[in-house]
This record gives sequence, C-alpha cells and structure tokens, in this order.
Amino acid sequence: MKKYVLLLIGLAFLLPPSVMAEDFLEAPVVPGGKVLLKTDSRLELSVPKGHSEVLEYYKDALKSFKDIRVREWKNETYIEDDGKLPWHSITISKGGTGETKVIIVKDNWTWILGTLVLRFVGVFIVLLLLFVAMGISGSIISKSVARAEAKKAAG
Repeated sequence: MKKYVLLLIGLAFLLPPSVMAEDFLEAPVVPGGKVLLKTDSRLELSVPKGHSEVLEYYKDALKSFKDIRVREWKNETYIEDDGKLPWHSITISKGGTGETKVIIVKDNWTWILGTLVLRFVGVFIVLLLLFVAMGISGSIISKSVARAEAKKAAG
C-alpha cells in the first residue's frame, strides 16, 4: 500500500504542467491573470505580462492543434480555431501599459450561421455577375454576327 501511495505522489510530480493548467472551454488560460469578466461563453482577463510573452504562451500551448490560425492586426492578435474545439477565438490586445487583455470567446451558432449565410449570398452574387456578363457578351456577339450577315447579304 505504501508503494502505491509513493507511486501516486511521484506521478503527480512527473505530470506535465499543462495537465494542471487552468483552462476555459478547453482553451488554456495564462497563469497569473486577473479575471475581469467570466460568463458561460466569454472570459476576459488582464495579464501582467507583455503582448509578446502572452502570444508566445498561446503559440506554445496550441502548437499541437492543426486548425489554429493566428492573425496579426494593428491593435491585437487574433487566434482562431477552425476546427471543432468549444472555443472560437482568443484575442490578445497590444496595449503598451504592461498589462495585456486576453478575451476567450465560445464558438456559437450565430458565428457559424453568419458565415454560411455570407457564403450563400456570395455565391449568388458571383452567379448574378456571371449572368450579367454573359448577357452583355451574348448581345455583343449577336449584334456583330447580324452585322456580318448583313454585309455578306449586301455584298
């Protein structure tokens, strides 16, 4: 029995720190952050680290996932999951105050349906443009063929 207890204690110390790390919707949370807002679908926290440190933490923590995209914007870095994880995005602000704001948002049907509707409408706009372009080219070709036949009949 004593061996099992020692074995369990040894395993507890040998487990990687990521297993013991805090997470929100299966997304890692930077340790040492102060929670500003926490709901079922959103977590906002302020971290007393610079933007580059927080970004490196997330790049390291998410490197094993294949559907992660990192986008650099002017005022923030946007990490997005295009896979099936329960979270949709992690936004890391680029503030110059020494405090970095991190926002983790849950994947929701509004985002999914909005993307689908946008693509659906986009396909029909492209088809409409093709239809108009083909109509214009058809009328130009018809007029030029009619002119060529009129010249041929006259000459």
